[in-house]
Amino acid sequence: MVTRRDMREKRRLRSRRIRALLAGGLVLGVGAAATLAAWNDSEYGAATFTAGRFDIVGAADGATFSSHETTGTASTLSFQLPPTAMAPGTTTYALLSVKTANPSVAGTLQFTAGTPGGTGLAAHLTYGVRTIAGTACNATTYAAGTSVVTDGSALTAGGASTQAVSANGAAQVNYCIAVTLPTTALNAAQGLTMTQTWHIQGTSS
Repeated sequence: MVTRRDMREKRRLRSRRIRALLAGGLVLGVGAAATLAAWNDSEYGAATFTAGRFDIVGAADGATFSSHETTGTASTLSFQLPPTAMAPGTTTYALLSVKTANPSVAGTLQFTAGTPGGTGLAAHLTYGVRTIAGTACNATTYAAGTSVVTDGSALTAGGASTQAVSANGAAQVNYCIAVTLPTTALNAAQGLTMTQTWHIQGTSS
């Protein structure tokens, strides 16, 4: 016969077993958490920088480009009519092509005029400059070009606008220069001389 005392004893034993199992579970849980590994990963980015360059070169024939960085190394322009015996009413034309070197970044060009030399012929001459599509610089192509220096300007006048020049020599700017001895030139102009150097100032964009 099971007495109340026996039942109480069974309940105490059951309670101890439950507490023991719970305690063991807590210990196992802590132990399992302690064995987890921490995973990690990394990403890095690096770069090397090199400055680009801006360099322009010129050609008097539209094809043979080289550097002419000073007035002393200026390219000699080939005028269509020899400018050594100009008469009133004559205009002579010469090509000056400019592009970037390879390699080079893109930029803009500014056409400027130096101070004329010689014995005074510059005071009697006028000129104009236009950009043309090809490298044939003459009266016909000049007339179809885009004005850079207004026709009839003094030899000291520079361009009022700039011209874009592509990177790495991809495209060239062809300037057609027209120098005129007007029909109104005085007798005093006879036998005088003039020297002129034009400057193309390039600026990177």
